[in-house]
Amino acid sequence: MELLEKLYQMTAIQNMVDEPQILLMIFIAFFLLYLGIKKQYEPLLLVPIAFGMLIANFPGGQMGVEKIDENLTLYQIARDHGIMNFVYYSLIKTGFLPPIIFLGVGALTDFGPMLRNLRLAFFGAAAQIGIFTVLISAVAFGFTLKEAAALGIIGGADGPTAIYTTIKLAPHLLGPIAIAAYSYMALVPVIIPLVVRITTNKKELLINMKQQDKLYPSRRPIKDLQTLKILFPIGVGTIVALLVPSSVPLIGLLMFGNLVKEIGVSTGRLHKAASDTILNAATIFLGLAVGATMTAKAFLNMETIMIIVGGFIAFAISIAGGIYAVKVYNLFAKKKINPLIGATGLSAVPMASRVANEIALKHDPNNHLLQYAMASNISGVIGSAVAAGVLISFLG
Repeated sequence: MELLEKLYQMTAIQNMVDEPQILLMIFIAFFLLYLGIKKQYEPLLLVPIAFGMLIANFPGGQMGVEKIDENLTLYQIARDHGIMNFVYYSLIKTGFLPPIIFLGVGALTDFGPMLRNLRLAFFGAAAQIGIFTVLISAVAFGFTLKEAAALGIIGGADGPTAIYTTIKLAPHLLGPIAIAAYSYMALVPVIIPLVVRITTNKKELLINMKQQDKLYPSRRPIKDLQTLKILFPIGVGTIVALLVPSSVPLIGLLMFGNLVKEIGVSTGRLHKAASDTILNAATIFLGLAVGATMTAKAFLNMETIMIIVGGFIAFAISIAGGIYAVKVYNLFAKKKINPLIGATGLSAVPMASRVANEIALKHDPNNHLLQYAMASNISGVIGSAVAAGVLISFLG
């Protein structure tokens, strides 16, 4: 009987009996795994986050991220608080991983669609309205200005930017904000169609961008796109460094990653490393560590719930802001734009563009607008990072 009692004490069963909220968190983790594996909702993000959440909520495993004395050495953190706290405090809390992920994103990004359709890039800026709307609203609900800015940046739909901004402005909210940002990024295939259904009509969704190009061809076609694609990251990196220095860690590495991609064979090894090995490793560690912050103690409280609700509102307003910017533009322009282009002003590249393209094809099988959506989508990445830099400059 003593042996059986010791075996029972070794398990996590009694802990779950004493704290039934743990079972709720495990159920949520299983649900997120279902969305990532079965529904294919951004599995590269959702699967690591969900699995990190799962292993973090089993008592005794020391895999949950917790608040600890940040004066401890990394060795002490790993020895006394487990490997996941080591990953979190060394790679995420220091602000190391977000710029590294931007490096990989830049290496995977083709700015060609945006450069060919520069007028569409402005809708990426319009979609940032959710950031500032929720910032103001969050202050009204009792958050400090720095906390409200960290909450509002979720509206940019950019996980690394949200993490980086929160580290600089409200590090105590990093867990719930990271959870909200990455969860909503993974749920873009659900949120965008919902907002589009509320804010648009069928006639608007049937606007065919290729037909509009034929009716109103560009007066200034680009003669040497490849040279422009090399000069663009250099120019943007320089301008941003001069105007918004605090956003350089994100924009700078984004542009460097894109530059080594566009140069070609001579920097091929750098491009391969940035877009493959480095990005994949960073995504794994980031996803697991973010998921590990989602323990019952940290997640099931009113502040976290308010952040998640506020993040959803910021997300929805950003999508609607881009859509209504297109609607206003169409009132005055002969060359019409499909409102789905505005819906992709989020930073969730290329997921938002794929979702917009699927919606367009459902209404018209010949309405392929992926390359146009990417123009707005890519500019949204730059816009959210610059917005984060502005907030850090003013409030940091």
